This record gives sequence, structure tokens and C-alpha cells, in this order.
Amino acid sequence: MANDNAQGGAARGMDARDLIYVTRGGAGRVLALGGLQRMGWALRRAPDARSVLKLLQNQPGHPFAALLDLREGFSEHDLAEFGDALSAGNIGWVAGVDARQLDDEPVRRLIRDYCYDYVTLPCPEGVLNTVIGHAHGMARLGSGRAAPVSGKGSDDMIGDSPAMQALNRALRKAALTEAPVFIAGETGTGKELAAMAVHRHSRRHAHPFVAINCGAIPHDLVQSELFGYERGAFTGAQTRKLGRFEMANGGTLFLDEIGDLPLESQASLLRFLQQGSFERLGGHEQIRVDVRIISATHHDLEDAVAEGRFRADLYHRLCVLRLQQPPLRERGSDIDKLADHALQRYSGEGQHTLKGFAPCARHALHSHPWPGNVRELINRVRQAVVMAEGRLITAADLHIDGPASRPPPTLEDIRDAATRAAIEQALQRNRGRLIDTARELAISRVTLYRLMGRHGLRDGDGDGSGHPVSIV
Repeated sequence: MANDNAQGGAARGMDARDLIYVTRGGAGRVLALGGLQRMGWALRRAPDARSVLKLLQNQPGHPFAALLDLREGFSEHDLAEFGDALSAGNIGWVAGVDARQLDDEPVRRLIRDYCYDYVTLPCPEGVLNTVIGHAHGMARLGSGRAAPVSGKGSDDMIGDSPAMQALNRALRKAALTEAPVFIAGETGTGKELAAMAVHRHSRRHAHPFVAINCGAIPHDLVQSELFGYERGAFTGAQTRKLGRFEMANGGTLFLDEIGDLPLESQASLLRFLQQGSFERLGGHEQIRVDVRIISATHHDLEDAVAEGRFRADLYHRLCVLRLQQPPLRERGSDIDKLADHALQRYSGEGQHTLKGFAPCARHALHSHPWPGNVRELINRVRQAVVMAEGRLITAADLHIDGPASRPPPTLEDIRDAATRAAIEQALQRNRGRLIDTARELAISRVTLYRLMGRHGLRDGDGDGSGHPVSIV
């Protein structure tokens, strides 16, 4: 072991990659691996799971490759103890087996669920170097992922796309004022999270944040939910009840789906915004509270005003500061961050450990239109965590089919499509005359004729748009 450390130290000076060799050390079964050390691997030996975890804890976040020699010495109980080490995101596992061990179901399951690859031992060191090099590269990607999810969970605003950076700047500016804020955006984009962010950065952060979904409450109960009621105000009102305005005193009241607020309640809300006070249902006392109003809806309030479904005076009172929550399809790389966040958050609900998303799933995540936005993405990932059978989530696990599941176009596909479109448009502009079309495209007639044949534009001696093709 001292020799391993010495050579590992020498290799480390050459920017070595770390390899953990897990073996029980049966007679004649330990791999020498000297050639791998000369190839730049810093070798560490570990006899059990505890030793591996100790190495990982000493260098948190550092990428490792690990070769698990299964040829002898590990019972099914021993393998079960490797759970935490096998699940670590910064280590890429490769299993070393005898060929006959591939018929052993526990071994097959371990390789399928936790390892990037396997090799039959002994094998040429060049092959081993390639395989564990790939595992180490994947571990480097894993160690560079987003930071672990904080304890706040869904309260965090995730993403640093240009659209989210602009929103975050606007949120912080809004937090410095006391003016009412209106947040527009599609369903599922996280408007409540934006409202919470404004509250957290405001001077009211130590006071309550109270949210109510105006569209989820029956119209005849909205008044009592917002403003409370006195005992005896109606049948069944046996005690006084505080409304959401009083609950939020000193803090922030978030009125989600404000577009669904009944006209009667709109009048009461407008009166509060004008006077700063209200009466409980069945009461006569004016109650003053200090509440900041943040509202949101997926409806177009300007259309609602034009159609008489929403009061114009209330609209102008609420929309002093207007923020726009971007839809998920416009947030680019944030989709990956949100998917990784959801995977980390719900990974414990699955039957086995998942390493991440397969390439087809990543492509599907970016190709899907996300009509349900962030809420839909989180729900799809959570379902995939439970239902996935492999160690990587696929597009099928996300239940995203159609164009999203097909491979992306190659550069040649894109170039061909652009060439065809340019020729078609030039032919139309020149009414099918090849000599004029070739002159416009700055190519010879022979080249134009060849390209037209290649892209299927010579059928019937036409350009595909109804114009006959003329040689002259």
C-alpha cells in the first residue's frame, strides 16, 4: 500500500486521475495495475464500503473512478453495504467479474443499476484504462452539477437563463418598494415562488406571507375568506374568524388567480386598497391592517377589463409594478437545472438509485413544449423516478413521445434544408429561369441543376411551387 501511495503521489504531480480499486485481496486474484499508474492513475485500494466512503469524505466533490473486483470475497450482504458509495454522484463505478458471474442475478442487478460498465477480469490494461477513463469522465460531469437542494425546497427560485436573470433583477427592485405588484404568466410557471421572493427580500420578510388562490374558492365564500366574519354573521358562524388580510398583517398577501375574483369581492378589495381598512362579514368595525398586496393570474386582465369581467379601477390599483414570469420553453438551460433539482428532491421515492438522465431524455426535455411549465416538468420527473427501470431516466420514462423522442437533426440535415429553401425561393423570384436563378445564387447553371436534382426540385420540370423551369 505504501508503494501505491508513493506512485500515486508521483502520478498526482502529472495531474493524475484518482482510481479506487475495491478488492478483498484473495490469493492470486489482486490486479497489479502498475501499468495504469504509469498511464497517470493515482491508485487507492479499499477492502470494503467503509473504506470507500472515507476516501470520498476526505475529498468531497472530487471525481473518482472505482473498479469493484467482484471475483471473490463479496457476499450479497457485503454488496448491500455499498449503497451510499454506489449512489455518490462524484464516483464512476466499473465492475470486474468472471464471465460466469453474469448469470448471478444480484451481480447483474448491481451492474445494471450502479455501474457505467463492466469488464471480465483479467483483461488488457489498455482496455481497462479506456473503460475506467470513461467512468471517471462521467464522474467529473456528476461532480460539476448544481449544488444540492437546500432545505427550503420549493421556495427556491432555480435558474440563471437571461429571462430569469431579468426577472430576478425586477423582483429585487420591486422588493425595495411598498407598491402593489402584479405577476403575469402562464399556469405552472411559479408565480407564487416569485411572490415569495419579493417578500423575502422586502422589509416585511420577518412577518407573514399569506397566499390564497381566488379561483379555488367558491364565489360565495371569497368574502369571508379574505375579510373574515363575526360570530352569527350567517348560519354556522359560531365563532369569529379572521380573514387572510388580518392573518397577513405586517406582511404580504398574495392573491393568486386574481382574474377569477368575483365582482363583489373586487369592489371590497378596491375599497381596502383605497382606505387601508375593511369590515368583517357581519361586523361594523373598521379594521386597519398593514398589508402589501401581490397578485397574479394566467388570464389577460386587459381583455377581462375590456369584456367587463374585471374592474378597470382595480386593475390600475393592482398593476403598479408589473412583472412577467417567463414560460419554461423560453428558459433554455434552466430546464436541465430544474430537472436535476426535481430528480434530487424525489430520488428517495424510487425503488433504486438513478444516476441522471439519458441523452434521449435530455433532448426530450428541450423539445417538449411544456404547456404545464415547471409544474408539469416536476410531475413528469417525479413519475419517472418511481417508474424508471434502468439507472438513467429515458424519454419514455418521462412519457414524452413524438418529435421529442427522435434524434436531433445533424448539421448536414440543417444545411440541406437551408439549401433547398434558398433554391426554391430564388426560383420563385425568377419565375423558374435557371440562368437568372444561378446568377442570383452566385453559382453556375450546372451546379444549380445538380443541386436541384439532389433536393428533388426537378420533378416534372418544375421548381415545386407551380413555376415551370426554364433553362434560359
